[in-house]
Amino acid sequence: APGLYLTVGELSRSFGIGEAGPVFLSEADLAGRRQAARVRRPTSPDEVLRDLRSVKAGDFVVHLQHGIGRYRGLVSLTAAGITQEFLELEYAGGDRLYVPVVELDQVSRYIGEEGRPPALSRLGSSAWARAKAQTRKGVELVARELVELYAAREAAEGFRFSDPDDPELLAFEAAFPYEETPDQAQAIREVLADMASPKVMDRLVCGDVGFGKTEVAMRAAARAVLDGKQVVLLAPTTLLAEQHHQAFTARFANLPVRIGHLSRLLTPKEQRRVVEETADGRIDILIGTHRLLSRDLRFHDLGLIIVDEEQRFGVRQKERLKALKTRADCLTLTATPIPRTLQMAMSGLRDISVITTPPEDRLPVVTRVIRRDAGVLRDAIARELARGGQVYWVHNRVQSIRKAAEQVARLAPGARIAIAHGQMEKHELSRVMAAFRDHEHDVLVTTTIIESGLDLPRVNTIVVERADTFGLAQLYQLRGRVGRSSHQAYCYLVTPHEAGMTEEARERLAALAEHTKLGSGFQIAAHDLEIRGSGNLLGAQQAGKIAAVGYDLYVRLVEEAVARLQGREVEELFAPKITLDCSAYLPADYVANPHERLHWYQHLAGLQGREAVEEAYAELVDRYGRPPEPVRALFLAAEIRIVAQRLRAEEVKLAPDGLVVLFSARSRMDPERVLALRGRHPQRVSLRGEYGLHLAAREGRTGVAERVHDALALLEELLAEPVPA
Repeated sequence: APGLYLTVGELSRSFGIGEAGPVFLSEADLAGRRQAARVRRPTSPDEVLRDLRSVKAGDFVVHLQHGIGRYRGLVSLTAAGITQEFLELEYAGGDRLYVPVVELDQVSRYIGEEGRPPALSRLGSSAWARAKAQTRKGVELVARELVELYAAREAAEGFRFSDPDDPELLAFEAAFPYEETPDQAQAIREVLADMASPKVMDRLVCGDVGFGKTEVAMRAAARAVLDGKQVVLLAPTTLLAEQHHQAFTARFANLPVRIGHLSRLLTPKEQRRVVEETADGRIDILIGTHRLLSRDLRFHDLGLIIVDEEQRFGVRQKERLKALKTRADCLTLTATPIPRTLQMAMSGLRDISVITTPPEDRLPVVTRVIRRDAGVLRDAIARELARGGQVYWVHNRVQSIRKAAEQVARLAPGARIAIAHGQMEKHELSRVMAAFRDHEHDVLVTTTIIESGLDLPRVNTIVVERADTFGLAQLYQLRGRVGRSSHQAYCYLVTPHEAGMTEEARERLAALAEHTKLGSGFQIAAHDLEIRGSGNLLGAQQAGKIAAVGYDLYVRLVEEAVARLQGREVEELFAPKITLDCSAYLPADYVANPHERLHWYQHLAGLQGREAVEEAYAELVDRYGRPPEPVRALFLAAEIRIVAQRLRAEEVKLAPDGLVVLFSARSRMDPERVLALRGRHPQRVSLRGEYGLHLAAREGRTGVAERVHDALALLEELLAEPVPA
């Protein structure tokens, strides 16, 4: 009935109803927001992927023009009083190529076939050009398949969910007890925008364990249920499904939502009841394991599928899932996307959101690779129990797990030890896990059934026996079971002597030890891609082509072929040569660490706008202090490169009074516009030969920055209107 009502609740942000309707003000907007994590802009997938292509000394690399070489390090060379820093690349026959750091965008790390180092290219040979041409021809088939997938996805009509600003969804959002991290908030916006569009959503949310992917899924589920649609959440294990069921039940407690659970823990009679209620529409959100993909399960009105760790499901289950996806929006959550998934995200077949911001007060897990040492392991358990914590001890052989538990008991006399594995009777397993959760046990000796999603903040030490026998993604997931609170967590990877391990196992363990930084799931997936090789992504037929040019260039060639088949203009990568009359580099007495310098050079090479260069410069100054002149010149060179690439210039030289720009027949330049520019600035613009242009700085401006900025302002005039294609 009409009237004024008072209710108690929380709003995360203000909103109004209609143009003349009431406005509801949130406490946050009136009194300031709750304390947030440190502010930083969200991470884009492109930034993460660019970082994956980083190189370190000894790695094989691919130079776009010269082929496959070996990176030997950064070297500073001085000639005619000008100092520059170069990447030193070794080629066949011991030849050396020195690549200026301003041309770093032409170099990427080589990723090819497992266990087969590539042959080094020979400088000056035509073999590299032939290899690129043959690969370009070979990717046509792959490109056609991708174009068909693109077309099918674009043509699929999905349900158009409501916009994310209605009061009920805002109230659900306000009940979230934490401040969203920037990446998490961005992922939520992207998911809800996908759902509000007419296209069928197929989005991958990649985020480290404990970084808030589940809340992203809950917001999507709330949107679907509030619009009258059913939601299904598919988890790889019974334990994880049970945990999701508990978390969703608690989170949706204030909404009139019925949440069901379907797994092997239910009796056949209970399962039949859940199946009937789902078909009748009495269950709004159904959570379970692969049992949800059974043929007897029918949905009343399915609107959203949420898949947790898709790579854990088998081929037949994925085929059933694919059939469901054609009718409903799909959201996939993963901490370590399998290489195939990563490749699809790279190619744009799947939309992707990356969450790399850790929650406030989260610490990286200290990771140690050790040979079995009773003293170290005894101390590790004792230290954890002394601070009131608990321990996971992973032993992945059911046949000998009791013997392993006896060994742990000898290491930790008096500790309360329990055993858990997948072959236990289902209710007994559930009872053991509940008791461990309630701190009735100190150490859980277990198989890998704990690897997905279990959230027990009190467990902050994990020991993994025979870590060399696990896959990289599996080790990463296991490590993610600890460190889910503000306490320092420890992961001990126990291995045999090095002679008893394969080369691949050593690489896996080294990669895990290297990527201890919070939010490194994407980097882990890329290492997995590199270690296992790339042939299995697109079939054995493509493996040789990938090995010939490296994964990075192969993907670029596929993208070019897709663009051609779709009738889009193929953007050829222009790598203009930049020549300065002054030193342009990061001196070692300014940025001492060579790895840090290389990171900055890579970062600069990947920037696409002059504003981005200015932001990066401000960040560098903030971190390292006032820079010397060569540093400013380096950033000016990056600005020149960006403008030159947009114009497809071949070379840009810094002259005593400005810039000389050399074009070619393939450059994007309209002669009439060049003449018009000269007409507007006759004293500053002159032609040099058939394809040259001299751009002078204004009178009296002789500093490097003045000359560059004056000349770039003239070039920007040429770009003010669309340049003819």
